[in-house]
Amino acid sequence: MIVFPHCKINLGLQILHKRPDGFHNLETVFYPIAIHDALEMLPAPALTDVSFTGTGIATGATPEQNLCVKAWHLLKKDFPALPPADIHLHKAIPVGAGLGGGSADGAFALRLLNSLYTLALTTDQLMQYAIKLGSDCPFFIQDAPCFATGRGEVLTPATFQLNDYSLLLINPGIHINTGWAFSQLQSPAHRHSVQEAIAAPVTTWVTLLRNDFEVPVFAAHPEIAALKTWLYAQGAVYASMSGSGSTVYGLFSKNSPPPVNEWPGHYFVHWQADLQV
Repeated sequence: MIVFPHCKINLGLQILHKRPDGFHNLETVFYPIAIHDALEMLPAPALTDVSFTGTGIATGATPEQNLCVKAWHLLKKDFPALPPADIHLHKAIPVGAGLGGGSADGAFALRLLNSLYTLALTTDQLMQYAIKLGSDCPFFIQDAPCFATGRGEVLTPATFQLNDYSLLLINPGIHINTGWAFSQLQSPAHRHSVQEAIAAPVTTWVTLLRNDFEVPVFAAHPEIAALKTWLYAQGAVYASMSGSGSTVYGLFSKNSPPPVNEWPGHYFVHWQADLQV
C-alpha cells in the first residue's frame, strides 16, 4: 500500500513562552502544500520486526531514527500482534526546511498502519499517538488548514480560504537547526495574535502576520532574508519564512504568472497555482 505524505507551511508563527516540560507554547496556522513524499508499506511475514529503506533526498537519520519506523514501534506496544512491516520512503520534501516533511511521514505511517492492519483507531486516537512522534504530527492526522496552539497539537479548523492565490516556495538548501533557532528567540514587542491576523484580508498580512524565527534566522543567513525581499519585489501579496526555516514562500494573485529567476542548482523551487484544499 502506498500513500503520499505532503508538507505544510506556517502562516504566522509566534512563540509565546517555554513550558515546564521544555516545549514551547506557540500559535500558528498550518496550511497543507502539494509537495509529496512517497511512503510504501507491505506486510513482511519473513521478518520479525520492521524493515526500512529510503531513496531520494538524504535525511542523515538512521532507520531507527526515522519517524515511520518509530510509528510502527509505537503501535506495536499497544498492538502486540501487529505484524512485521517492510517500509520504503522516497523523500522529495526538502529536509530541515520548516515544511514538516518528517512529521508528515510519521503521521501518514500511523494512518497507513491503521488501514493496512485494520486497527480501527479513530482520528482522535491517531492524534494521541501522533503527538508522541512530534509536535507537528497531529496536524497531518487532521490534514486540513488549522489554527494551532499548545505545542502545535491543539488544532482548530481554519475557516479562511486561499482560493484566490497561488504560491511560490523556495528552499535555498540551508539547514536550520530548530534547537538553535529557539535559543535565539527574544521577547517580541506587542503584536497581533495569529488568529486575529489570519481573519483579516490577506492584503493586510504583511503588517499583521509574522514569524518570530525570521529575526534570528535572517540575521544569521542574509541569503534567506533576500529571498523574502525578492518575493515582495516580484509582486507577492504576502511573503514569509515557514517554521524555523529555511524555506520562504510568497502568495501571489491567482492570475499572476509565476516569477522567473535563475536559481542555483541546489535550490528547491515549487510553484503551486491552486491553493484550494
